[in-house]
Amino acid sequence: MHNNHKAVQVALGGVLAALAVVILLLGGMIPIGTYLAPMLAALSLVILLAELPKSLCLGWYCIVALLGVLLCPDKETAFVFVFLGWYPLAKPALDRLPKLPGLLCKLLIFNASTAALYALLILVFRLEALVREAQETGMILLVAIVLMGNLSFILFDLVLGRLTALYRIKHKK
Repeated sequence: MHNNHKAVQVALGGVLAALAVVILLLGGMIPIGTYLAPMLAALSLVILLAELPKSLCLGWYCIVALLGVLLCPDKETAFVFVFLGWYPLAKPALDRLPKLPGLLCKLLIFNASTAALYALLILVFRLEALVREAQETGMILLVAIVLMGNLSFILFDLVLGRLTALYRIKHKK
């Protein structure tokens, strides 16, 4: 029975990894997919964190991130997952912080990760399309985009929390 349980864990991880990579591949097809696809791919970790040891979930994230970078034609989508797809792994620890400091810490992590992401894409990978897009967009619109990104992250955090609670209720051992 023990070997069967391990086989089920491996199969679950493999199927969800394949699904996450396909979601990332589809992310570049529509403009909002650049940000939505990595969030949807990261939601797979809700199931994995409930079913697998955290170390295997970290390995799963690394494999999906690597496959995303190697296979996705839209590098921005792939790197959004690299820089933010790990968040469901960190969320349980962050949720143990008091409410307001926890929210501020989450937003600090999100904004630092996003800043590092775009610094890498623009300064190292020289994605000229991002540079042109930033130059063509006015400062007010850029600030609005950053604020919408933070709001989207807060909503993503809430969805992760609710889905985790729902999954654990439905699949109590």
